[in-house]
Amino acid sequence: MARTILVFGAGKSTSYLLDYILKKSKEENLHLLIGDINPENISTSISSHKNCTVIALDIFNDDERRKAIVSASIVVSMLPPRLHIKIAEGCIHYKKHLVTASYISKEIQKLDNDARKSGLVFMNEIGLDPGIDHMSAMEVIDRIRNQGGKMLLFESFTGGLVAPEHDSNLWNYKFTWNPRNVVLAGQGGAAKFIQEGSYKYIPYQKLFRRTELLNIDGYGSFEVYPNRDSLKYRDAYGLQDVLTLYRGTMRRVGFSKAWQMFVLLGMTDDSYNIENSEGMSYRQFVNLFLPYSPTDSVELKLRHYLKIDQDDIKWGKLLELNLFDETKRIPLKNASPAQMLQYILEDNWTLEADEKDMIVMYHKFGYEIDGKKKQIDANMVVLGENQNYTAMAKTVGLPVAMAALQILNGKIKTPGVQIPIKSEVYRPILSELKQYGINFKEYEVPYLGYNPNSIGS
Repeated sequence: MARTILVFGAGKSTSYLLDYILKKSKEENLHLLIGDINPENISTSISSHKNCTVIALDIFNDDERRKAIVSASIVVSMLPPRLHIKIAEGCIHYKKHLVTASYISKEIQKLDNDARKSGLVFMNEIGLDPGIDHMSAMEVIDRIRNQGGKMLLFESFTGGLVAPEHDSNLWNYKFTWNPRNVVLAGQGGAAKFIQEGSYKYIPYQKLFRRTELLNIDGYGSFEVYPNRDSLKYRDAYGLQDVLTLYRGTMRRVGFSKAWQMFVLLGMTDDSYNIENSEGMSYRQFVNLFLPYSPTDSVELKLRHYLKIDQDDIKWGKLLELNLFDETKRIPLKNASPAQMLQYILEDNWTLEADEKDMIVMYHKFGYEIDGKKKQIDANMVVLGENQNYTAMAKTVGLPVAMAALQILNGKIKTPGVQIPIKSEVYRPILSELKQYGINFKEYEVPYLGYNPNSIGS
């Protein structure tokens, strides 16, 4: 009898995940069961496969959800993070392993003891970032420690961007994953990290003006802004005594300074709704955040408010988004400013069918061994194929699929709620990812410690 891998949700990040399972289905005796609210959106190349069954499934329907979980050998959730708990509780009750690409929530963490008692692997954060970042970092950190080295510095940066040949707008950016997460990035508290032994806290309103510059051979320059909490992995990585610990998001140079305009205007605010949002023009939306003037145009008020000139590249970036168009309308009812901004950006920043995206990841490892300070820099670049088979889908979906199969085959067996930082997890998955062109280039560089080229450090 075939072993059933149940996948909840078949959205943008699942193309490679589903293909991987089906390609392995014959040799591994697998059956793929996909439960999705909109099964008609799943490609026929997937749904028509003889080892695949697609069902219409509402995650809030307790009976549908229960039946699907009961029938599974292992469960993968690719749904929004807030919905994982419903699936996780079912997995505990019916004793099924669970795999997600999402951060561990407090609710999921509370299931750790129950998972351990039942011998269940609840693998989380096994996508790209979080995921490949954890595994690739721990591979090098463990290697350094096994050689007798002491970690002094760890920095890690990831970006989902446009491939160079399709980098065609002034922002050097298009959406390659959940647009809402991009619009809300950095909110919910100050960014926290350690630099040369000093704790740093950056409030949201200053986040996009505190950037560091990086260069990747063959791909040019990038900037990095800090993630919200770089310190949460101190214990997991065993970096309690490290002098510098900094995780961030990569963008092309100039993006953050331009994004700061939206922050200053209040357009990224998701805490309240605008009653007359439905049918509002892009121009009216912009005018919401500007002072009243009986004579000045919206354009003039905005330039005065942000103190930017007409020949400033930032002004060109705003014009490119059609922000002052009176004919373009926002069809969202009672939407927040962040939701309205997201709609406008999706109108401009959606990948075309033949366009490719790009994933970049960059690690810095500073350490001391035999009394000498050394540094390893490592970077990874992955290019997508098209709008559906993106680098984002590849780097998120493949680790999830590989982890599910490793757990199903008893290769990953340490029970409990966890992230992929143990060698039994990262070694086989990183090794297999290389077969798909997902691998890191490492460079021995002089130990720099504090980077004097950081902006606003």
